[in-house]
Amino acid sequence: MDTLLGDAAERLFAHTCTPALLRAAEQGHSIAAAWQACEDAGFADALVPEAQGGAGLDLADALPVVLAAGRHLCPYPIAHTVLARAWLARAGHAVPTGSIAIAAHGLSMQQDRIVGINVPWARVADHILAYADGQVWLLPVAAGCVAPHGVHGSLDGDASWALHAAVRVKGGAALEELAAIAYAGLIAGAMDRVLAMTLDYANQRTQFGKPIGRFQAVQQQISVMAEHVWAARMAAQLAFQGRGGQPQALMAALGKARTSQAAPLAADIAHAVHGAIGITAEFDLQCYTRRLRDWRLAGGSESYWQARIGAAALSSHRDALTYLRTELQEAAA
Repeated sequence: MDTLLGDAAERLFAHTCTPALLRAAEQGHSIAAAWQACEDAGFADALVPEAQGGAGLDLADALPVVLAAGRHLCPYPIAHTVLARAWLARAGHAVPTGSIAIAAHGLSMQQDRIVGINVPWARVADHILAYADGQVWLLPVAAGCVAPHGVHGSLDGDASWALHAAVRVKGGAALEELAAIAYAGLIAGAMDRVLAMTLDYANQRTQFGKPIGRFQAVQQQISVMAEHVWAARMAAQLAFQGRGGQPQALMAALGKARTSQAAPLAADIAHAVHGAIGITAEFDLQCYTRRLRDWRLAGGSESYWQARIGAAALSSHRDALTYLRTELQEAAA
């Protein structure tokens, strides 16, 4: 199933989610056709139970789709949508059409409005599944006021909604872990693509009569990057362990912490190998490294999730080795 679903996602995203489309989305142009192709392929309902019209797959089955979305920088929140639709279906709520972004942080009630800063995917999503003041809300983007927040090329934005436009969602588990694993998978996929781009460039760019990839210093840097890329991939696999479409809390924390830690390191090495060309607007590398830095912070940075893991470890009153062998490993199993 992993290979079939992942291969299908790779083909679709390679065809529809080109760097040109991403740049168009950053400039505010419509990407409705690309999203509709993804919707028609059925990826968005992969985790929705069969009785409610979905494919009824397990959480781990969705990882190849999320990795592919990160690898191709899909300019719509397919990773969030897959998880949010399953969450809504299991909460007994009607699943809306269109894409859904998960905003577990940054929103609050202010008089008769729900106000958010750095709302993820606000410029391109159709709905926001948000947590604000102890409640979960489904917020239609078309009914809100959305504005860019000033970060170059970001698809996030500042937004607000009148309370009468918001739909309260009862039941279900917390959204934090869902956002964490979505970004963990996206980071791992994007890092994989950055490594491939760096290897290609190092084998093509020549200096002193030979490819720079044959210099030991460059090889050492790429080796370090490869270690972080595969560590991020394994962390994402751990994060996508769960039952009933809901991740294990500690595994989600571990996955997001490790991928967020790796993201800036991989981005820095990629730019070191590429040199000045890597930051030019025409070169695709900067599209990836900007996203890696955005996604590192989105849903909580590595320090946030490391603190969660540390608090859980301290509350267990066990030594570190026993904690790793028992609670974390049992959670993964």
